[in-house]
Amino acid sequence: MLPLNPVHLANVTSLHETFAAADPFPILVLDDFLDPDLASALAAEFPPLEAMPRSRDYMFGNKRELSSLENVGPASRRFYDAVTAHSFAQFLSAVSGISVFVDSAFHGGGLHQGGEGSFLDFHVDFNVHPLHADWLRRLNVLVYLTPDWSEEWGGHLLVRRDPAQEPRAIAPLFNRAIIMLSDDFTYHGYRRFSAPDGVTRRSIATYAYAGIAEGGMVPRTTRWVPEDAGPIKRAVARNFNGMVQLKNRFLGSGTAKNR
Repeated sequence: MLPLNPVHLANVTSLHETFAAADPFPILVLDDFLDPDLASALAAEFPPLEAMPRSRDYMFGNKRELSSLENVGPASRRFYDAVTAHSFAQFLSAVSGISVFVDSAFHGGGLHQGGEGSFLDFHVDFNVHPLHADWLRRLNVLVYLTPDWSEEWGGHLLVRRDPAQEPRAIAPLFNRAIIMLSDDFTYHGYRRFSAPDGVTRRSIATYAYAGIAEGGMVPRTTRWVPEDAGPIKRAVARNFNGMVQLKNRFLGSGTAKNR
């Protein structure tokens, strides 16, 4: 059985209606998402911030990421086994109305952590999986794992359909999950936050895909739309897709990082 709150598992029809009608795009906020013992064990297993590799979001983000969560500890392995199980894909498909499967390699996902001053500029995620030309990214699942996070510290997930919109803010509270659509207009990110010494913004990111015909979608990488950026950063953001394609052509595809 999935280690999820049984209330959520028993109300899939209601969750689908909420997801489909959400503002500014299909998104679902689920509190008390995981079994509480598992959530606490996952938080305790997070590596120290400095032990995690820096994200490859370049100038557009400041955080750490570790995709191989199945090797972190027993709780992380239990989480990995749960979200890569067919039953979890069925849950996501029922909630979203989209037939999806989870990337078991967690390409760009896994453990995410940011300390004081961490941020992630607004963006929409890559569409076609860099290593599977017949996988189209459709859902992001984020589970926040900082115990006793205070809304006063900031770090809210900000979502909007258009860069000119005022974003909706969702606090990264402990054991809160976000299931959100991923398409060309699902802009999201978080602004710099300030938390007490030793407190980090922790989450696990899981990405779900739908099968497509190879070549049926023009691949693109992350589209960045930074706020309050200088001319150089804005120029890099405008040309980021072409720069990444050029890099991949000569150096191969690296791990694309998002969320």
